[in-house]
Amino acid sequence: MPNLPKFVTKFFWGDDTKTLSFSKHKKYISQTLLEKGNLRSIKWLFKKQSKKTIKKNLSSKMSKKSRNFWKLYLN
Repeated sequence: MPNLPKFVTKFFWGDDTKTLSFSKHKKYISQTLLEKGNLRSIKWLFKKQSKKTIKKNLSSKMSKKSRNFWKLYLN
């Protein structure tokens, strides 16, 4: 049984989604969806994590544009 819904896994085309686990890879999943996700996947992420946690997971690995957008949005 997949850990992530199909509408989320499509953003992880370079990963083995069968082994990708939200409980083990929260930060990576959060960063990827904030960078590449669509509205549906972002809504899913916000149901799974608090805004505070999402803000904490913002990373320098994200594009400057995405990181700045989410910093503004989450304040």
